[in-house]
Amino acid sequence: MSPADTGASTAVDAANAAPTASPAARTAPPGAPAASPAADSRMAPGGPGYRRMSLALFLAGVATFALLYSTQALLPLISGEFGVAASEASWTVAAATGGLALFVLPMSALSERFGRRTVMTASLAVAVVVGLLVPFAPSLGALVALRALQGAALAGLPASAQAYLAEEVRPKALVTAIGLFVAGNSVGGMSGRVITGWVAQEWGWRVAVGIVGVIAVGCAVAFRLLLPAPRHFTPGSLRPRVLAATVRDHLADPLLRRLYAIGALFMTVFGGVYTVIGYRLTEAPFSLPQGIIGSIFLVYLVGTVSASTAGRLVGRLGRRGALYLAGGTTAAGLLLSLTDSVAFVLLGLVLITAGFFAGHAVASSAVSRTATHGRAQASALYQSAYYVGSSVGSTVGATAFHAQGWSGTVGVGLLAVAGVVTITVLGSRAARRAGVRGTRTGPAAA
Repeated sequence: MSPADTGASTAVDAANAAPTASPAARTAPPGAPAASPAADSRMAPGGPGYRRMSLALFLAGVATFALLYSTQALLPLISGEFGVAASEASWTVAAATGGLALFVLPMSALSERFGRRTVMTASLAVAVVVGLLVPFAPSLGALVALRALQGAALAGLPASAQAYLAEEVRPKALVTAIGLFVAGNSVGGMSGRVITGWVAQEWGWRVAVGIVGVIAVGCAVAFRLLLPAPRHFTPGSLRPRVLAATVRDHLADPLLRRLYAIGALFMTVFGGVYTVIGYRLTEAPFSLPQGIIGSIFLVYLVGTVSASTAGRLVGRLGRRGALYLAGGTTAAGLLLSLTDSVAFVLLGLVLITAGFFAGHAVASSAVSRTATHGRAQASALYQSAYYVGSSVGSTVGATAFHAQGWSGTVGVGLLAVAGVVTITVLGSRAARRAGVRGTRTGPAAA
């Protein structure tokens, strides 16, 4: 059955069928024999450096999400201390994700010039320093400003990490490698929220975010010690014209545009749900204490599993099939969360989390495989759209909750999921119209 019939990504199928040539192969003279797979010096599971690389980027993902969302589970306490509503306190999350979205493209340009590992190391270093200052914010305005700075610092990590993987890992292992990085995101998000929930219950939100900062310091040090030096990086240009041309190329590709929109919409759901869920669970009929609410985020472990198995999911269902499944799972979770049963709300969060992380891993890995040049910029555009979605989800979800309660937040999420399904359907139709039968033949393939 053809990819057009199964919904499989032609970009993914082509990459699986014919891995991208190694740098040596790309520079071989015309007529020379192609390099054999054994000549590909990039990392693969079981090969030299792969475990160190996987662990390093896993820890980087842990630090990134733990820092980025360190205040999310604490919003009711922040609201109480500063005397503000959920929509105002949510800016401590939206400012961080917005800062990341704004700076991810410039930081990716720096990584093209100075190297992925250098930029990722510098980004983590600045972010953890700011993280140690956050507990001392004297006002909500100062807290929001520090969080925006922290998000801007973290911007050098996501796009650079995906570009590093695209350059240093063999194509057949790329979805799995990116899935492990995304799994680190889920562990970081979970551990940060669980730890802050219980610590804040005893000592307040300031001590809680301080402890997250200390944990991130350890992750940053281990990351730098473990990550292998890049072997396939070629410095690019920082000239604005060159960067602008690369960005235009990526935005002109319909497949990439669809993937960017899908990432933003998935994150709109996730950002809205997890920004507001703490407020819902502190109210009747639940009235749960802060520590228990923090423990709810243990469902992030489901995201760890779904992200790390995204490669097998794509292998069975194709990219579009995996996206349909992720969207359907997310929608089912949203509907279940409408009940007033703690068990069903928890099950709903499990499904939302599994669907989101699977969809994110599939879309982000497809971006890395689709881009033939300027991979850092391609990944940066995805990350920018993704974190814009987080900021929109946080603010719109909180505003909807203030106006209509939890059903308003769920309504926003369902609209976003409908957008994912619609875009995926349009991509399938475009691929069939283009006569795609196994290879991505041009920009119309999606």
